[in-house]
Order: sequence, then structure tokens, then C-alpha cells
Amino acid sequence: MIRALTGYSTRHPWKVIALWAVLGLALTALAPTLFARVTQNQTGNFLPRSYDSAAALRIAEEQFGVDPDATTVTVLVARSDGKALGAADQKRVEAEAAKLGGRRVVMPREDDAPKFLVPDRSQTPRIAPAMTAPDRSFELLTVELTGNPSDTGVQGVYRAFRDAARTQFAEAGMRTGFTGALADTVDTTDANKTATTIGGALLTGLIILLNVLVFRSVLAAILPLLAVAVIGGAAAGAVGVAAMLTGLKLDASTPSLINVVLLGIGIDYLLFLLFRFREQLRSQPQQLGREAAAQVCARVGTAITSAALTIVAAFATLGVATFGQFRSLGPAIAVAVLVMLFGSLTLMPALLAAAGRKMFWPSRALRREPREGRAARLGALVTRRPLLMLTASVALLGALATGLIGIRMDYGQGGSGEKTPAAAIAAEISRALPAGVSDPTSVYVTAKDGGPLTTTRLDGLAQALTRVKGVGQVAPTVLNKDHRAARIDLYPTADPQSREARDLASGPVRDAVARHTPAGTTAHVGGTPAIIADISTAVDHDLRIVFPVAAALIGLILLLLLRSLLAPVILMVSVGLGFAATLGAATLLFQHALGKPGVSFTLPLVLFLFVVALGTDYNILITDRIREEMRRPGPARAAVARAVRHTAPAIATAGLVLAGSFASLATTPGSEQVAFAMALGIMLSALVLSLVLVPALAALLGRAIWWPVRPRSSTNTDLHHAPEPDRVTAY
Repeated sequence: MIRALTGYSTRHPWKVIALWAVLGLALTALAPTLFARVTQNQTGNFLPRSYDSAAALRIAEEQFGVDPDATTVTVLVARSDGKALGAADQKRVEAEAAKLGGRRVVMPREDDAPKFLVPDRSQTPRIAPAMTAPDRSFELLTVELTGNPSDTGVQGVYRAFRDAARTQFAEAGMRTGFTGALADTVDTTDANKTATTIGGALLTGLIILLNVLVFRSVLAAILPLLAVAVIGGAAAGAVGVAAMLTGLKLDASTPSLINVVLLGIGIDYLLFLLFRFREQLRSQPQQLGREAAAQVCARVGTAITSAALTIVAAFATLGVATFGQFRSLGPAIAVAVLVMLFGSLTLMPALLAAAGRKMFWPSRALRREPREGRAARLGALVTRRPLLMLTASVALLGALATGLIGIRMDYGQGGSGEKTPAAAIAAEISRALPAGVSDPTSVYVTAKDGGPLTTTRLDGLAQALTRVKGVGQVAPTVLNKDHRAARIDLYPTADPQSREARDLASGPVRDAVARHTPAGTTAHVGGTPAIIADISTAVDHDLRIVFPVAAALIGLILLLLLRSLLAPVILMVSVGLGFAATLGAATLLFQHALGKPGVSFTLPLVLFLFVVALGTDYNILITDRIREEMRRPGPARAAVARAVRHTAPAIATAGLVLAGSFASLATTPGSEQVAFAMALGIMLSALVLSLVLVPALAALLGRAIWWPVRPRSSTNTDLHHAPEPDRVTAY
């Protein structure tokens, strides 16, 4: 199958290139619209229906008409001169709010963006008075907008509304402030806009610079970005199509995560092919470029396929997760990686066949024997002192892994931690009112005995909730239209995103509800703190299931690829050490050094999947080459040295590119931990595990590493080798 795909692509390169160009452009154009239709906004909707907060969310939607796609902005309105609001001022606030609530907000559009490709988020906001400060220093309004806070169109609508509201209230002698998840996201995005732009430019420059330095070629420097952009666009569109056909709902962060993953692994795979292609052209000066491309892609395609299937298998295990955000992420990335794999076996071979030796123009590296370099010296060092190198690498990983001692999970969902205008307004509100005013914890009560609910019937529950320590205020009970459901809003004194608010909702509040719910009724606790508490329970459950299942599947793939029992165990233990070291380093930095509440609750699972799956790519490449070299006559350690010499440049370059891709996430608010951990994990996987630890073990064990089936010695392989000089030369 692999040879058939690569063979056809190298025989008909221009047909394949043209087909990918059309497919890539079409799916890239459709991707934003598709993702807009399959994105789910409420995190609570990713919880199974059995969870208490999920049940509360269903009641809110069904009985109180809460829009699951809505996001709420809290607007603070105060007199410009700082005086207390009078009765006339409050009437003026209500009048101006009514004007704003009756006006449609048009989504700003980019001049060069086709309208049919960009979903229109224009809408009329729902505005209602919320609360007045006890000292009448300000009044709060709630503004409901439909759409995900991370959607650029929704952000544009919010900016337009915010600017209009500021102007309108200023003309009435009022000042305004805005807070909430959407306001904080927009403020942070605007504050980091320059950094994000620079980060993207630096990443692109890094990829091009590395390729120029390695290949001394313009085409080889630009080609990876163009090829991955085409395949990545097609993959994103394919994920959107698959989600629509299956009814799968994606989290808003999934598209950006897919883009980073595809950029990293796509360039990795192309670099693997480029390095081996150059090696083949050097060893066979008379061979046609198309023939060399066919041989190289057929051989390396096996390793790339195994590496890609490892990632697919790892993420497919998320299908057994109970938390829907994980359960949807797995299939989405699996589909994207499969498309990237197909592109690596078709478009990339076609590009190599079409370019031939011109791929490395104007470099003259194909015409001369390379000098001894760092890769050769590294291979010689690892095979000459394998026990020392093994001990040093294990000691480094072990030292970083000690950071796992005392690790805590941080389930905070909101706020970037930056001093944004939205954060300043939230602080101003909390000085006069409980912090939970803008995001209350809600208790939903439903009648199950057929009788209607009354506020009198629920007075006992409401009174019990006021006595709960940490609840600053309890709002009057609200009944729905048929009096079959009721809502009691609680305003905690702690920040709704904090651990204190989560512990309050999951502990004392739920205990009070359980003890004081009237007979004939059922009650559920909802709101952000309760949702976060239930997410923590779901994630803890999923971690215990996904880790062993993913490890088993990855081990099975390695077993089938390497046809050995010992080698897969070595690789799995090595990537396990890499995972522990990476998570430990993140804990040391963020929890212990920077004083954060802990590491992000999603980090262990995402890190496990990415570092284990992507890091295994490099291990597969080095072990596959070690096995190939051990089939040649000669000492096993010399074979390991040759394998390191040939693969070190490809692995090091690919690792730097992939680490740079993940590091670019640092410009995305709230993604600093993921960016650091992923970049470090990839670098450890590439430079320590694949180029030191695994080769050192192979040098110590020799051909016994392939037990129980050792590779047969052969003077020929499917790829031609240049005659080996007396000393190990640089790649």
C-alpha cells in the first residue's frame, strides 16, 4: 500500500501536485465555516448527563430558556464625576440600555475576506439590569451575545458593541467598564496582538532559517511550509466535514491545536524525506531524481506511517474518555493526522520527484563528500561510552521528574492572569459586591410530585444557603413560567474561577442543597464553579483509563513495526521517562518557582499524548535506521554510530521545528504552560531520548535488542549506501 502510493506519486508528480492544490485550497476555504457549525461553547455541555452541573445546565436551557451558545458580558455604568447614582441617573441608564438592546450590531469584516467564507456573527444583544452597588456608586448590566468567546467574529461584534456603548453612555455623562470571559479574552488578545504576530513571524523565520542552514537551498527551505500549509488546510477542512457528518461537537481551542500539531509533524515528515533523499543522491550521483525519490519514499514511508499511526492510536484512546472535550479532541486530531499521513505519502514524494536534484539548488553539497561533523562525533561518543551517556541522560530526566513531588492540578478556567481592563473592572465590582455577582453559582430545583413550586416552599432551602460560609449573598428565588422549576442564584465571595469557589460549590453548597431540598423536588447545583468541580472529577477518571490504553496501543504498533519484544519495551520506558521529566519540569517552573496554584488540569493528558506519540516518532526513526544498519556486516556499535550520524541532523532539525511550533502557543493567552511543556518535551524526546538514551542502550545490547528475532546480515538494502570510509564522517 505504501509503495503503491509513493510509487504512483513519483511516476505522476504533477498530477498529484495539481490535485492537492485544488483539494487544499477548497477545504481550507471551507474550514472556518465548518468549524463555526461544529464548535460548542459551553464547557459544561462536554460533561456526561449524569454529572450534577450538567443536569443543572439542562434545566437552565429547557426551563429558563438559557441559550447554550450565549456568552455574558457584565457592564459597569457609573457617573463620570464619581458621585452616587440618583433616581434620574438610573432611569437614564435604563433608557440608554434599551436603545443599545434594540440596535443590531454588525460584525466588522476584513476588506479582503470573501463574505461567503466568513460566518456572519452580526446580532442584536440582549441587555438587562443586574444589580446596583449598595453605595449606589455603579449599576451593573448583563449583555448576552451569542457565540464562542474565541471566535474572531464574536470578538469583533463585542468590540463594536463596547465602543458604541462607551460613546453612548459618555454622551449621557456616564463612564462604562466591561468584564466577563469575552471581555477578558478580547482585552488579552488585543494586548498580545503584536506578540502573536511577531511570534508567528519568528516561527516562520526559524523554520526557513534552519532549513537554509541545513540544506543551503532556497527550495528546500520554502517547500516544507508550502506543502504543510496545503495539507494542513485540507486536514482542517476534513476534520470539519467529519464532525458535521458524525454530529461531533468540538471545543473552540481544537482548530488552533490542530494547526500547531500539523505544522510540527508535517514538517517533521518532510524533513525525514529530505534528509534521506539527499543521502541517496549523494551515494548515487548517476541516479535520476525521480528514481531516488521513489526508493527513498518507499523506505522512509514505512517509518512515517508507523509514526503517524502511533499518534492516531494515542489520540483514538480519547474516545473512551468521559469528558466530551477530550472525547472530541481525539477523533479530530486522528483525522487530521491521517490526512497529513496521506499527504506525506503522496504530495511530498511528488514534490521530490518533480524537483529532483534541483531541490537542493544552489547548494553543491551533493557533489562532495561531507566532512566529519557533530553528528558523527555524537555517534562515536555514544557508542564509545554508552554506559556513561545512558547514566547521564537518565540522571537528567530523573532530576526533572522530581518536580512531580507535590504536584497539584489547577482547574481555573477564566482569566489570563494579566492586568487587563476587564480584570480591573472585576476588581472594582468585587470591592462593593460579592465576587460572584458577574458569574453566580445557581441552584436549580424541579418539582417531581406534580405540584407547582412556590417561593414559600423553597424558603427553607434559600435560608440554608445564606448560612453557608463563603456565600456573600443569595438572590430572590425565580420561578419559571409554569412554576415547575426554580432558580436560586448565589454570589460567592471568592472569584468564580478560583479553587475556593470550586470547593464551595462542590462541598458546602451541595451539602446544604442535599439536606434542605423540599420533599417532592430535586435540586442540582450549576454555574462555573460547579462545572469546574465536575470537570476535575471527570478528568481524574479519564486519566486512569486513557494512560494505560494509549500505552498499550502504542506498544502494539511498535511491536508490529520493530518485530521485537525487547525494543518496544525500551522505547516505551524511554518515552515514559521523557513524559515524567517534562511534567516535572513544568511543575517546578509554574507551581514551585512562579507560585501558580498548580499545573493546568489538561496538561498531563495532553502532554502524555503529544510527548509520547510525537516523541515516539523520533524513536521510530532512529530504531528503524539502527535495524537497517545492523543488517550490514560489521560490529553492532559501528552500526549504531552510522545510524546516529545519518539521523541526528534530521531528528535535531525536526525537533527544533516542532518545539518552535509549540513554543508559538505561548503568545496565546492561557497557553503558556502547554507551550513550555510541549516545547521542552519535544526537545527532550529528540535530543536526549532519540539521540543519546536509545542509541546508548542499542550499543550496550547490540543485536540482542531485536530479541527474539535478530536482523539478518545483508550486503544490500533497498537503498544504496555510499562506501563507508575508515572513520565515521559527518552527515
